[in-house]
Formats: sequence, C-alpha cells, structure tokens
Amino acid sequence: MHELPITEEIMRIVTAHAQQAGATRVTAINLVIGDLTSFIDDSIQFYFELLSPGTLAEGATLHFRRIKTRFRCRRCGQEFEPEGRNWICPACGALGGDVIAGKEFYVESIEVV
Repeated sequence: MHELPITEEIMRIVTAHAQQAGATRVTAINLVIGDLTSFIDDSIQFYFELLSPGTLAEGATLHFRRIKTRFRCRRCGQEFEPEGRNWICPACGALGGDVIAGKEFYVESIEVV
C-alpha cells in the first residue's frame, strides 16, 4: 500500500518535468529502485495504471532498474553484496556494515514527445 503515495509522487515529478519541457505526451518513465526500499515493481505499475489516465503520462511505459544491496564492512572495509539476509562480511566475518547501495529511489529519466 505504501506504493500509492510513491506513485503519486512519480506522477507529480514526471508531469512537472514534461510540462516544463513543453511535451505533449510522456512515452516512457525510467525508475531506479534499490532493493532495500521494499518497493514492489508490480504495485507501482498497478498504481501508475490507476493514476495515469487523463494525464500526460497516460499510456507511458514504466522501466525499472534495480540496484542490489551493497555494504562496506566497518571492520575491514571490504565491500560486499549480502546473500539474502546473510549480512556477514565474507572477508572478516563482521556483521553488517555501512549501506553503500540499495536505498536508491528516483526517476532517472523520462521520454517525451
């Protein structure tokens, strides 16, 4: 359910930029979503199809680019992608670390005519 306000914000951003560019229609929206956001592509697509009729984005295609979670170990500095919920550094065995990727969520670009 938290994808509804997120999709509303996507629509606001896309519409504002399309209008600013003097576009008559948005044909594609390219989104970047980190795996730690817990946003579900299908839910965003569902709400987009619900919200977009009658707007500049009606009929536009959503493209999702997923960013995998990456940590930097606080103990040894090793960067690693955790496997599932195993957030243990493969180099030194320390738990977790600083998140360096996976929290992203933004409109990367839009295509307009």
